[in-house]
Amino acid sequence: MAQADNSRKDNRWSLQGMTALVTGGTKGIGHAIIEELAGLRARIHTCSRTETDLNKCLLDWAAKGFQVTGSVCDVSSQAQREKLINTVSSEFGGKLNILINNVGTLISKPTPDFTAEDFSLIMGTNFESAYNLCQLAYPLLKASGAGSIVFLSLVVGVVSVSCGSLYVATKEAINHLAKYLALHSKVFRDYHLSNSDGTNWRARGSVILGGIPVPTSILLYNRADFLHRWGHVSEWLLLP
Repeated sequence: MAQADNSRKDNRWSLQGMTALVTGGTKGIGHAIIEELAGLRARIHTCSRTETDLNKCLLDWAAKGFQVTGSVCDVSSQAQREKLINTVSSEFGGKLNILINNVGTLISKPTPDFTAEDFSLIMGTNFESAYNLCQLAYPLLKASGAGSIVFLSLVVGVVSVSCGSLYVATKEAINHLAKYLALHSKVFRDYHLSNSDGTNWRARGSVILGGIPVPTSILLYNRADFLHRWGHVSEWLLLP
């Protein structure tokens, strides 16, 4: 099975020589993204709030021959975000090809029950962290000459789903931020960004890196034109 996976990757493309920062890479979608990019030979740095989880994943990836390093970081903290980018800059020689803003958190409760602390946590983790990391990583992305920023969003940013008003608000904010940066921002006008619905927003001079998984939702099961089963990471890449 492992040989089949490696063969499939080799026949698609290679990210040899590319560098990536994936936030929150020890679990869930972030972990799957790292496995995919590392299998395509990218060098990756990731972060986690939990040192034990991070160390376990790093050992597993090293055993697979993946080039993945990591550091402890809570991306909801401004100071820790700055430290993270400094670490990435030192590790990758001041250049970064791919920034993947993966971290997110969810608190689901009726809107009247959300507290100020809930608001600060969800907005800080889901939106502010991604926004600020784009700012902090900009010099590294520019220096690489082929920078891409990827935001992970969900269908809840487009349609009404009962999972908490704050959470869906952050996802819609991310959708519009991606569009704005790609189409209007003079700062990021040379970059290619991928939006949550799979749309590729391309401004002048950008290099499109195939294979960054940014699905509207990983629930391919619910799409009538798919196979009514859970999707593999490599299948996300082929979504129209």
